[in-house]
Parts: sequence; structure tokens; C-alpha cells
Amino acid sequence: MSLVFPRPNTNTVHGKKDKRLMAEVNASPLKHFVTAKKKINGIFEQLGAYIKESASFLEDTHKNEELDPVTTEEQVQEVRGYLTKVASIGEVLARRQMKVVFFGRTSNGKSSVINAMLCDKVLPSGIGHTTNCFLRVEGTDGNEAFLLTEGSEERKSIKTVNHLAHALHQDEDLDAGSLVCVMWPKAKCALLRDDLVLVDSPGIDVTTELDSWIDKFCLDADVFVLVANSESTLMQTEKSFFHKVNERLSSPNIFILNNRWDASASEPEYMDEVHRQHMDRCTNFLVDELGVVDRAQASDRIFFVSAKEVLQARVQKAQGMPEAGGALAEGFQARMFEFQNFERRFEECISQSAVKTKFEQHTVRAKQISEALRCIMDSVHIAAQEQRIYCLETKEDRQDRLEFIDNQLDLLTMDCKAKIKKITEEVEKQVSNAFAEEIRKLHVLVDDFHMDFHPSLVVLKVYKNELHRHIEEGLGKNMSERCSTSITSALMAFLCALALEGLKPLLPIPVREQVDKLVPRQCFSLSYDLACDKLCSDFQEDISFHFSLGWTMLVNRFLGPKNTRRRAVYLYSFIYIQVPRPMALTPVSTSMPPFPQSAMTQEELMVSMVTGLASLTSRTSMGVLVVGGVIWKAVGWRLIALSVGLYGLLYIYERLTWTTKAKERTFKRQFVDYATEKLQLIVSYTGSNCSHQVQQELAGVFAQLCQQVDVTRQNLEDEITDMNRKIELLNSLQSKAKLLRIKLKNKLIKRAWTKMMVVSRLLLGRLA
Repeated sequence: MSLVFPRPNTNTVHGKKDKRLMAEVNASPLKHFVTAKKKINGIFEQLGAYIKESASFLEDTHKNEELDPVTTEEQVQEVRGYLTKVASIGEVLARRQMKVVFFGRTSNGKSSVINAMLCDKVLPSGIGHTTNCFLRVEGTDGNEAFLLTEGSEERKSIKTVNHLAHALHQDEDLDAGSLVCVMWPKAKCALLRDDLVLVDSPGIDVTTELDSWIDKFCLDADVFVLVANSESTLMQTEKSFFHKVNERLSSPNIFILNNRWDASASEPEYMDEVHRQHMDRCTNFLVDELGVVDRAQASDRIFFVSAKEVLQARVQKAQGMPEAGGALAEGFQARMFEFQNFERRFEECISQSAVKTKFEQHTVRAKQISEALRCIMDSVHIAAQEQRIYCLETKEDRQDRLEFIDNQLDLLTMDCKAKIKKITEEVEKQVSNAFAEEIRKLHVLVDDFHMDFHPSLVVLKVYKNELHRHIEEGLGKNMSERCSTSITSALMAFLCALALEGLKPLLPIPVREQVDKLVPRQCFSLSYDLACDKLCSDFQEDISFHFSLGWTMLVNRFLGPKNTRRRAVYLYSFIYIQVPRPMALTPVSTSMPPFPQSAMTQEELMVSMVTGLASLTSRTSMGVLVVGGVIWKAVGWRLIALSVGLYGLLYIYERLTWTTKAKERTFKRQFVDYATEKLQLIVSYTGSNCSHQVQQELAGVFAQLCQQVDVTRQNLEDEITDMNRKIELLNSLQSKAKLLRIKLKNKLIKRAWTKMMVVSRLLLGRLA
């Protein structure tokens, strides 16, 4: 909560306040102190509120973990210290009173002077050593006077002051260094209403504890009043005491009252000479020995009075009687005026002293604190500004980096897609060519298969399964030897180039080590899943005996295995057409589809052919006989017998050599022919499958590398978000620091400082 100070002479309201202030100043010099204290107390309250707000702001800023420190612990502690100091100053100012200490030799009339100023006989006085201890007189808001002894809160009757403080009625518990506080109603004395404290002391010539007295009662005194006896001269004892005071305090305010000046009325012829003698001696003491004032000011610090007469006159006036009544010496009015002049100068001096030595000192301290706070706020503002600029630059750098990564990633993705497509096409071509070559050498792989062979169905089934496994493993191994190494090398070269030249520069340095773990992936290898068991599952071997010169073998040999069925079907069709068939008993439906020739099995076709041939033989039997007779006549029966014998021997030989080994060779030959035909069907599929594996591998590694880039992008986006949040916080912090600095510089403390200086200068100028 900030308070606004009035500007002097700027508007009507403030002008009225200043006029009221001037009226108070003109009323009484002691009002200067009260007025200044009120104003400065208000200023320090506002300064304390501002420092509290600043301390809270600095603490919150220092504890903010989202920002780098813009305030230091030393600054926070420094402002906390200022808050404590301002609070202490406020407490001191709130209870600050003007303190006047009266010193002098015994029976010089110190108590009488105080009684005269109070307009009542409050302190014990009289001939001889009367004051036994220190008496502190201060005002109370109540109507009853009371006493307080040192170390006790018990209120005692004012009537006991003579018993407590009078040397003739010495209390055993009190000594010369004890203090008795006399609480006198402010309504009875105008001086006490203005926060004035009067301290009476024992005679300085009756004790040796001067140093302890100074430390205990004089260090916080505003004015010292030396009460001397004008019937004698200024003694060395009095001078020694004030020399000690001057050593402890810098330039103390000292007044010298030459009391009992009424004695000069009995010797008027020596009055001027004695007056000049005392004036010279006192002036030399103040100017030359103590150096507290110059000679022009010394005359305002030396007075010749009669406290007893002033007290008597004022008591009579308070009782409604004339002041000059009673037995008063000649020249009373002059001495009365001198005492009043002393009081006036005393009030002005003590007010000026309090304003200058205490309030002005605190005002200077307040300015020093405000300047230190302004420097701290400036440093906070500058630190926040520097950190904000750094955050803006960091944000811009991260945004540029993010935009660069996005653009490079798009270009890299397009380039990688083109390279992956090219690599997969090359892999497909390479695998297809290698697989075709391996198919042409399939007989070698089948010949390398060794296992017990038997024509039984159970053994054949196991034999086929093992042969399938052998071919699967052999083809896979051969393909791996032919293709995998080169393909893997090309793949790794591409991935390394992709990582090193493409994606790695897009990543921060700590993340690049993770990319090195992903590339190269040496564990990758092509998988050739040929599924020979399924591919050749419908293979049907023919390992029954077939004579090489038999009719079927001759047909297969001359027509070829591929054209055997087609030729047989053609021959069957010819025979079927030539041989007459019986008519159908029932008409054939026209809606029925024609008989599918391809649906007839090979066995049925052979049976039909044999039947046709038999029918043809029966028709041409005559022709055969004729031809046989011709041959018989031409070559002779021996040649025919030899041919038949050789034919039979060949049949017997082939029949005898048709062993299990021959059957196995026939089986392998048939399997090779069948498997070759089937494997040729999946050449393009195998190439496509391998190219797909390469494509999946490249795409997978590229995706993992892109994930690292995505992590980097996400980190950049998080940093940008964090920078935005920090910038907002710094903007708020900077605005707050700027507001506090402006308030400190222009609105609050500057006005407060100006107001304090105006009050001080106004009061000091008025007092001067």
C-alpha cells in the first residue's frame, strides 16, 4: 500500500496544510520537533511499506525456479536489513524525546532552574547538598503525578520525591548513579507537552564517577545545561566534566546559566565588570577549550539568571498573585527577561538540535536506503532485460533451427524415397538373376542329397520331406552367398551415408552417439522363404519299370515328353473319329456342355488309344500279314530271330538293372524337372520379396533416425514454449521492477525525501 505525500505549494489543499504547519511553527519552537517527528514518522511508514513490497518482490523473484537468478541472496538479505533498519528507525522516532541534562556543582541551583521551567516546585531544592541521584522529569497524559524508580514499575506518590532524592533523607537503596523518573502531568507544563525530558543530576563535585554518568545519561542527550554560580567563577571541576562530554560526543549543545545573578543587585558598581568577567570566561570555555560554537554564537549560549526569583514569580502568578510581589531584588524584570530569553533560545536550540542531529540524520539515512533500493531495482531491471534478450535470441535460434530441420527433413525424405526405390529395384533384379541361375543348377543340389531310398509310400514321403528341406537350405545358402553380402554392404553404405550426411547434422551433439548405435545394423540379412514343401507338394513320381523300346517309351521319345499328351490326344481323336460308334439310346441334351478333353486322365487316354489301336489292327491284319511275308522273304527268318532275341535280351537287361538306385536316379530326375518348372514360377516373387525386405529395413532404420529427429524437434518446441513462458515472466518481472523503480524515483521516495528536506530546511531556517 503506497501513500501519497503532499507537494509543498502545489495546490490549495496542500497549501492549507503548509499554512497550518507554519502556524504551528510560529506558535512555539518546541512544536518544530513535534511537527517534524509526525511528518517524518509518516514518511518512514511509507518507506517501510515500500521496502516491504520490494522485499516481497525480490524474495518471490529469487525463489522462482523457472528463471535464472535475476536477484541474488545478498540483495534479498540487504533489503530485509533495510526493512529492519527502517522499522527500528520508526520505533525510535515514535518514542523519540528531546532530552536536556542539567549539570553543575552542588548547590548551584540545578533543581531550582528545572522547577522554574516547570513553574512549580517539583524537585527538592534548598541550601546544601540536596539532590542525591538523577531525576528524570517527563510528561504524562494523566492528571496525577507519580514516581517510578529504576528497575520497578510500581507507581509511587510524588510526595516521596524528597525522601527518595533529597540528600538529607537518603534512601539506602539509591546512590548517585540511580535514576528516579518523575511523571508530571503535561497539562501543568507546556514544555512537557512537546516531548521534552529534563534530567537533574547530583553535583559533579561530590563524585568521581563522571565517566559512568556520561555513558549512562549523556550519550543520548540533545542539550546540556551547565548551571554555574555567578557568585563565584567557572570551576575546573565543571570544565573537566564537559571536556569528558566533548570527548564522547561530537560538538554537544551546551548552555551556561550563571545562576543567582540576583546577588549582583547588592553590588551594582561591580555588576558590569563581573558580568564581563563571567562572559569572557564562559566564552573562552565554549569557543577555545570545547570548540562547540564560534564567538558570534557564544553570546546566545550564556545567560545570567536567578532561578529562585523566576520560580517564586511563576508560583505567585499561578496562584493569581502578581509576579513582582514579594521580596524581590532590584533588576528582577531584567533577570526575568533573561530567563525567558534563555528558555526561548533553549527551545529553539533543542528543536534545531533534534531536527538537525536526529531527524536530518535519519532523513539522510532514508535517502541512502532509497538510493540503494533504486540501485537494486535497476540491477534487477537490467538483469531481467538481459535475460529477456537472451531468451528472445534463444527462442529465435530454436525457431530457425526447427524450421531448418523441417525443411531438411522434407528434402531428405524425398531423396531417401528415391534412393530406396532404386536400391529395391536393383535388389529385385539381382536376386531374380541369381535365383534363375540356381534353378539351372538344381540337379547338382539334388544329386548332393543322400538318404536311404525305398519305393514304399512311407519311405518316399519321408524322403520327399528331407529332400524339400535340403533344397530349401541349399538354395537359401547359395542365394545368401551370392546376394546377401553385396546387398548388405550396399544397404549399410546407404544407411551410413543417410545417417552421417543426412540426419546426423540435424541432431544435437549428445544425440548423435545414439544414431551411431542404430547405424550400421550388421544383424540384417535377407530371408529366402521358398517353401519347397508346399511348392512341390503335388509332385507324383513314376518309378515303375518302363522298357525303353516299349510302345509308350517310343512315343514319348519320338514325340517328346511335352508333346506326348497332345499327340496322344490327337491320335485318340483321329481313332475316335474313324472308328464307328453305336448310336445313343437317348438323345443328348443340347444344353449340356461339350465333353472336356482336358478332364480325361492319362490312364484313360492310354486305354482308349490301345483300344483304338487294337481295332485298327483288326482292320489291317491282312495288310500286316502281307507286309510280314514280304519282310520274311526279304531278310530271312534268322535275322528276325536275331532281332527278336536281341530285343528280348535288352528287355531282360533293363529289367534286371531296374534296381532301387535306378529308381532313385529316376525319382531325382523327375523331381528336378518338376521342381525346376515350379521354381521358375516364383523367380519374380522371390526377387520382389527380397526387395520388400530391403525396403522394410531401410524404411525401419530411416523411421528410427527420424524418431531421433522428432525427439529433437519436440525438444526444440519444448524449449520454445519454455522461452515463451520465461519471456512472459520476465516481462512481468521487468514491469514490476520498473514500476517499483519509478515509484521509488518519482512518486513515493522522491516526494518523501523532498518533503523531509522541506520540513528540515523549513524548521532549521525558522529557528535560524
